[in-house]
Amino acid sequence: MNIRIGASLPQQHSTYAELRAGWMMAEELGADVLYNWDHFYPLRGDPDGLHFEAMTLLAAMAEVTERIEFGSLVLCNSYRNPNLVADATRTIDHISGGRHILGIGSGWFEKDYMEYGYEFGTAGSRLRDLDANLPIIKDRLAKLNPPPLRQIPILIGGGGEKVTLRIVAEHADIWNGIGDPETMKHKNQVLDDWCAQVGRDPTEIERSVVLMNLEQHDLVDDYLAAGITHFIGRAGTPPSDWGPVKELLAWRDAANA
Repeated sequence: MNIRIGASLPQQHSTYAELRAGWMMAEELGADVLYNWDHFYPLRGDPDGLHFEAMTLLAAMAEVTERIEFGSLVLCNSYRNPNLVADATRTIDHISGGRHILGIGSGWFEKDYMEYGYEFGTAGSRLRDLDANLPIIKDRLAKLNPPPLRQIPILIGGGGEKVTLRIVAEHADIWNGIGDPETMKHKNQVLDDWCAQVGRDPTEIERSVVLMNLEQHDLVDDYLAAGITHFIGRAGTPPSDWGPVKELLAWRDAANA
């Protein structure tokens, strides 16, 4: 069992210099993966506060860091043409020397859609679009010259049991969910069932969870028992408190020893 720790560093209410310092902090501390998110406005605090676009920052993360893997948690499928997503992902992969993870989901934040002129649709239509676009992304990745430096891992976020987890079973290398240990245990089993239906080895899919608060940080052993091996803690731009992420890293090192 290989436990990995991710650090989530959303690009809200921060200058670029602060974000850059945060990325360097994550790498210095020894986190395995670094994440931003894909929104156009902050989700907390001043709704019109400082904010930056996700994929541009991913390219910067590729150049600033040297070891850590990184991606978005998660790109919104609705915001970009799937062929462009593949090409940009491949380019970021080369900038980073093969450390990029393509995190993607169906989208949900209505303000982003309305302000930037995207059709919001319904939860069902957004999932259908994701389902249709993932094969296009994978096909374009296979055609690009030069090709990616590795088979770029695809992370899919979401927990819907009827559609999302079926899409995960078909396409993902990493699944990301949110919930307490019992919820994640149940959804892990649903994902395993979908893998059986689509002919996928369930052990090929890494299971990850976003730890939303300090109470969930205290439940990492329960999450591990539920089948989760990739734990994502919320970080911040320096000089914010990285204590919870440091504790996760110490726990990882002891567990992986």
